[in-house]
Amino acid sequence: MTGNAASTRPFLICHSGTRGCAFPLEHVVEVMRALPLESFPAIPSFICGLSMIRGALVPVVNLAMLLGDANCDDVTRYVTVKTAHRVAAFAVGSVVGVAQLESSAIDDLPSLVADADTDQGIVAAIGKVDADLFLILELARAIPESDWLEWDLPEVTS
Repeated sequence: MTGNAASTRPFLICHSGTRGCAFPLEHVVEVMRALPLESFPAIPSFICGLSMIRGALVPVVNLAMLLGDANCDDVTRYVTVKTAHRVAAFAVGSVVGVAQLESSAIDDLPSLVADADTDQGIVAAIGKVDADLFLILELARAIPESDWLEWDLPEVTS
């Protein structure tokens, strides 16, 4: 992708289920292999559970399930993001890498919140669970396959 530095922003590009997504790099703490989870019965279905990350229990959100993809068995990585008050992790299928994306192109893409399955009340549930996490999802973008190919992003690998 071409463009001058003033019109581009760095994003961490991930693939989860059948979707591509881009997290603003300024919110990403780190990428790691998937870690063991402690699940609890009274949590929303898109939250896998809690994982011990850097000495703290961190909620892990399955990004594919959040976006309505029933096939969520391909989790290989966690992407930890910082919110205003804590760290949260997203379980994803693969991390492609960092790409400088044109601000105008990114602004035209739907946020991950807009792409979430609103019929199941997921957006409302996220807001109740963690308003800061909702903000991160609002800033992250879903990348349609056509844009993925047009922008010449690297192939998805696990």
